Amino acid sequence: MTDFTKPLGGQTILVTGGTGGIGAAIVERLAQEGARPIIHYSRDRQSAEALLSRIGGNGAIVQADLSDGQGPALLWKQAIAIAGRIDGLVNNAGIRTEVSIDAEPEIWRSAWQREFQVNFFAATDLCREAIVHFRAHGGGRIINMASRAGQRGYAANFMPYGATKAALLNLTKSIARSFGAEGVVAVAIAPGWVQTEMAEQYIAEFGKQAAVVDIPIGEMAQPSEIAEVVAFALRPSQRSLNGATLDVNGGSYIR
Repeated sequence: MTDFTKPLGGQTILVTGGTGGIGAAIVERLAQEGARPIIHYSRDRQSAEALLSRIGGNGAIVQADLSDGQGPALLWKQAIAIAGRIDGLVNNAGIRTEVSIDAEPEIWRSAWQREFQVNFFAATDLCREAIVHFRAHGGGRIINMASRAGQRGYAANFMPYGATKAALLNLTKSIARSFGAEGVVAVAIAPGWVQTEMAEQYIAEFGKQAAVVDIPIGEMAQPSEIAEVVAFALRPSQRSLNGATLDVNGGSYIR
């Protein structure tokens, strides 16, 4: 009998960047809906262990450095060794680097290269691993955490971030069109400002009004809102979301 209170029951889902504000909220929501999350972390093992404890130990933690080109493959290998079968991948890990066009060329290139490695190339490698795995096991779900910045452009000193998120949106659409017939469902989530540590740093420097001035509802999204959308998109009943970009931005960017 189907347990409608646990729509993700029996599913094992790998979440990258699982200890950050949005990542932790996603992990907790997935656990509430019956999934077994595999929590990826880069450096903060203590936070990963605490998060695993909060969800009752029904999951696992894995460490990998996604800024290293070998990190994604190592992460996937560890996750498979733990779970055997993975049903969903949430590419949530990401960084945002500030770099000016007046920076020295070496600094400029380094910022772009690192941002693309963590935000995009790591995701592409994990998507590839997931697609191969899903095709051999009857399908699966990929959720890519993009951004409003990837749709409308971004501030001058944060152009690498917007560019990586735009690439991630296109990757999601390509996967959806190419592999949907084989049971691989890919969806992108595009938040605007979310009340996280990154947002708090911005508010500390520029004030809250600067962050919410173009958000019609006047507030940032909460991590729990993003997590709820992610969990919904992972439901087996939501196959027709394949290829969609789900905007969670308070009306600050409307397509």
